[in-house]
Amino acid sequence: MTRTLVDNIGLLVTNDPSQDGTPLGLIHNAAFIMQSGVIEWIGESSAAPRKEISNSVDAQGRCIIPGFVDSHTHLVFAGDRSNEFRARMAGQKYEAGGVNYTVDLTRKATNGQLLQSARRLVAEANASGTTTFECKSGYGLTVEDEARLLVVAKQITEETTFLGAHVFPKEFAHNMDDYVDLVCGPMLDAARPNAKWIDVFCDKGAFTSDQARRILKAGIAQGLMPRLHANQLEPGEGVQLGVELGAASVDHLSYVSDDDIAALSTSQTVATLLPGAEFSTRGHYPDARRFFEAGVKVALASDCNPGTSYTTNMHFVIALAVRDLHFTPEQAIWSSTQGGADALRRKDVGHLGVNAKADFSIMSTSSYIHFAYRPGVPLIDEVWRNAKRIN
Repeated sequence: MTRTLVDNIGLLVTNDPSQDGTPLGLIHNAAFIMQSGVIEWIGESSAAPRKEISNSVDAQGRCIIPGFVDSHTHLVFAGDRSNEFRARMAGQKYEAGGVNYTVDLTRKATNGQLLQSARRLVAEANASGTTTFECKSGYGLTVEDEARLLVVAKQITEETTFLGAHVFPKEFAHNMDDYVDLVCGPMLDAARPNAKWIDVFCDKGAFTSDQARRILKAGIAQGLMPRLHANQLEPGEGVQLGVELGAASVDHLSYVSDDDIAALSTSQTVATLLPGAEFSTRGHYPDARRFFEAGVKVALASDCNPGTSYTTNMHFVIALAVRDLHFTPEQAIWSSTQGGADALRRKDVGHLGVNAKADFSIMSTSSYIHFAYRPGVPLIDEVWRNAKRIN
């Protein structure tokens, strides 16, 4: 078995508080050993056991962080909505209606075309340090199309989410109850074999809290775990619903009340913030300090989609989080790694420690602060997943 020593790490982010008493678990002058895709030893370089090492990687004093865990993406779709973006920048408001434009294009695309496009986005994400990501359906909105989108999604990630309740398709604009019946019945049955999660867009122009509750409960009954889009466009009941149903995460949360924050703080539900969507829609940025001060677990994710956040780059998300959502650089790094893992209820990723997956990035700099300090600059030299270099 190959044992690889990663040595001469100037600063290592582990997300293990036992290392230094902080959430990032920093180790200076660090090293770790990986074998069979996982880490088997970690600590200061001077203490590294160096016998029976097959290979070594010299980090040359650079910073190493865990691979980003992007817990909210929509990577399986056809076409783009650049014209919609241009109109929005000219003053048109976003109210979720543009999803149906992507639905029309996606229904016409073949599985091969969808997979090729999704793999292009995965390669982008990998190049900027993302090693684990979730992917939703939601651009088919028929029984057949939602099922095949999840077949495609399953080929790029194990974290697949059924989002038949993204918006109401045009053909059901006047028969919303019938569409909810379809989502809870035949569509869910077709989606279940290739889905791990179920999600609903519970917001203005999408699904009501009662409709969302019914759909999520139907998915839970079929063995899927719940997550939720909510409170992006206006205040609503989505946060309370997510906590009520034990959702792994409630995502967006641009508009939250003190009661919402209190409910999250006493639950296991992660608040996933998506600043790329606010950037692209000129929406209202939430103040992350409210969540952190209440002890809420927070994740950051890209929300990569063709309409409202067409980016796979977590560096950009971190920069926005620090600049506009009032994260500290440390909170932003934790939320985009360990926070994302918590939002997916994963114990093996998002941190670096014994028995964790050897998923990490070697930066081109000596500090993680540069993600916010130098926005838009490529800062990743190497990306490793399962102890193998992928970029």
